[in-house]
Amino acid sequence: MTPPVFLSLVFHNHQPVGQFDFVNEHCVKVAYEPFLDLMERHPGVKCGIHFTGSLLDYLIAHQQPLLKRVRALVGRNQLEVLAGGYYEPILVTLPDEDKIGQIHKLAATVEDVFGMKPRGMWLAERVWEPHLVRPIAMAGIEYVIIDDTHFEAAGYNIERELFGYFVSEEQGYTVNVFPTLSYLRYAIPWDTVPNLMAWLRARAEESWPHPQPKLAFMGDDGEKFGVWPGTHEHNWGEGDYMETLFSSLDEASAWVQTIRPCDYMDQYSALGRVYLPTASYFEMGQWALPAERFRELKRVRKEFQDQHREDVLRYLRGSIWRNFMIKYDEVNHMHKRMMLVADKVHAMPEGSDKSRALDLLWRAQANDAYWHGLFGGVYLFNFRVANYANLIEAEELAEGANALLAVREMDFDKDSQTEIVLTGASFNAIWKPGTGGAMFELDYRPMRYNLLNIMTRREEGYHTEIRAAASTGMIVTPEMEAGGVTFEGRDAVRAKEFGIEQYLIYDWHRRGAFIDHFLREDVDLQAFFRAFYGEQGDFVTLPYEVELQGGGKET
Repeated sequence: MTPPVFLSLVFHNHQPVGQFDFVNEHCVKVAYEPFLDLMERHPGVKCGIHFTGSLLDYLIAHQQPLLKRVRALVGRNQLEVLAGGYYEPILVTLPDEDKIGQIHKLAATVEDVFGMKPRGMWLAERVWEPHLVRPIAMAGIEYVIIDDTHFEAAGYNIERELFGYFVSEEQGYTVNVFPTLSYLRYAIPWDTVPNLMAWLRARAEESWPHPQPKLAFMGDDGEKFGVWPGTHEHNWGEGDYMETLFSSLDEASAWVQTIRPCDYMDQYSALGRVYLPTASYFEMGQWALPAERFRELKRVRKEFQDQHREDVLRYLRGSIWRNFMIKYDEVNHMHKRMMLVADKVHAMPEGSDKSRALDLLWRAQANDAYWHGLFGGVYLFNFRVANYANLIEAEELAEGANALLAVREMDFDKDSQTEIVLTGASFNAIWKPGTGGAMFELDYRPMRYNLLNIMTRREEGYHTEIRAAASTGMIVTPEMEAGGVTFEGRDAVRAKEFGIEQYLIYDWHRRGAFIDHFLREDVDLQAFFRAFYGEQGDFVTLPYEVELQGGGKET
C-alpha cells in the first residue's frame, strides 16, 4: 500500500582540500560513525549520503572499516550514495570540461568504493545557474538537489507545491531537480521529534492535486549531526535526537515511509517542468553582499520576520555567489589564476602527466577558499596554501621540464586593465600596473608556495556584532565554553579568542608587494600596522606606466 507521504533524507559529508587529518578523524568519531551506527540499528529507514572526494581520499587512506559499512548498507538498498564535483567546486565558475570531469571522477570512485553507480549529485553550496543543466546531464547525472528558496524565487509556494521533484531543461538536455525543504532542514534536528512528526502527519492529511504521492525531501550537512558546536550531545548524547527520530519513523511506517531519491524517481514521475533562476540559499546571498548591505538586509529581514510578513520575506534575497569575486580581490585573483592554469592543462596531450595535472587543477577548484560566510573560507590560510600549491604544480606539469621564461601583457583579472604575468622561471609573478604598480602574486615554484598569499583587512558585516558583544562582556570563546561559561540570549557572540575586537582593523588599499609609500615623518610602525597614517603622495593606488625591455634571453 502506498503511504500518503514519503520522506527522503540525504546527508552531505564534506571536508576541504587541505583539511588537517585530526579534524577529519574528529568528524568521523562524532558524526559519521554515529550515523552509520544509527542506520544499522534501523534497517527500515532509508537515506541518501554524499561524500566529497577530498573527504573520500582521507577515508580511503585511513578509514576502510567505515567505507565497508557504507558499502554493506548500499548492498541492502538502505543507502544511496550520490556523486558531485569531486573536490566540491562551485560548478558555475568552472570550464564545462572541468564540471564534467570532476563529476565523472567522483561517480567512478563511488562506484568503485561502494558498488553503486550514482544517479544523483550534491551541488556545492546549492549555487545554481540555469546553464548547469547541460553539463550535469552530459556527465550522466539524473538528478540534483536544490533549495526550496530557488523555487520560491521562481514563484512556487514552498509550503504546498514542492512535495516531489521537477525536471529542468537546457539546450535539449534535462535533469531532475529535488527541492530540499527549509522547514525540514531546520526541524531536523532543532525542532522536537513530536512537532516534526505532527508536521509530516499534517502533510499526509492535506489534499494533493497530483497522482504521485507526496515526497518531503531534506538534504543537509552531515556535520550538523555531531561536528557543529553542541550538536554531538544533542543528537547522540543526552539529547538522543536522531535515535528518537528514527524510532518514531519506524513506528509511523503505516503513513510515512522513508525512501531513497533514486527509488522515488523510479516509481513516480516528475510534478512538471521548472526553470530556476540563479540562486543559492538565503545566507549565501547575504554573505556575498558588502558589509553595509549585509547589515541592512539582516535588519530589514528581521523587521519583516517580527511582523510575520511572509508575503514580503519570500521576495527578499541578497547577491549571487559570483559577487564574492567582487567583494574579495583575493578570491577573484585565485579564480583567474585557476582559469589561466586550466587553459594550459586542457591543452596538454593525453597521458599520465595530463591526468595528474587535471587532478591538481581540480583540487585547486575546491570551493572552500573562494568565499566567506559562517566559517573561515578564504580567510583560512591553509586552504589558500593548498589551492596555490596545486595550481603551481599543475602549471609546472603543463609547461614541461624545459619551460621557457614568458612575460605576457594581458587582462589577467578581467577588469579591462592590463596586467603583467611572468611564468616559466623559478618564480611566477603577477603585477598590476593600474593599481600602484603593485605585485599581487609571487610564487616560489620549487616549494610550490605563493609568497604573497595574503589577505587585505576589510570590514565584514558581522563585525559590529563582535564589537557590541565585546563592549558588554558577551564574547564566548571555546575555552570559556569548555570551562562551563555560557551566555544566554541573542547578544552573545562566539569568537575564537578573547579580545578579537582589537584586531578589527581595515586596510584602505589592497595589500601587495612593491607598493610605493611616501609617509609623513610622524608615522611609526604601530600607526602603519593600524592603517592610520598620512601619505605624502598618491602612488599607492594610481596607475603606473609599463615598459617591457627585451634583449636576447632577458626581459
